[in-house]
Amino acid sequence: MDLSEAVRMRITNLINENNLNVSKLSTLAGISRSTLSKFLSGKRKIIRLDMIEYICEALNMKLKDFFDDKLFDNIDIAD
Repeated sequence: MDLSEAVRMRITNLINENNLNVSKLSTLAGISRSTLSKFLSGKRKIIRLDMIEYICEALNMKLKDFFDDKLFDNIDIAD
């Protein structure tokens, strides 16, 4: 799994765990719904780190807690 896939899955899991939808999370995080939706659907391959920080703030979690998930244990880093 590559890093983008892991981040995509982590955000999706957090949306589900917090009983949110993409629209609500985008509002809470101050990220356009379109940007978040495109990333989560795979149409957009990259999400900026500051957007992940905004998501963390919206969910009252620290950035280190976002990445402290088994999804990130075996990331394939492209050359």
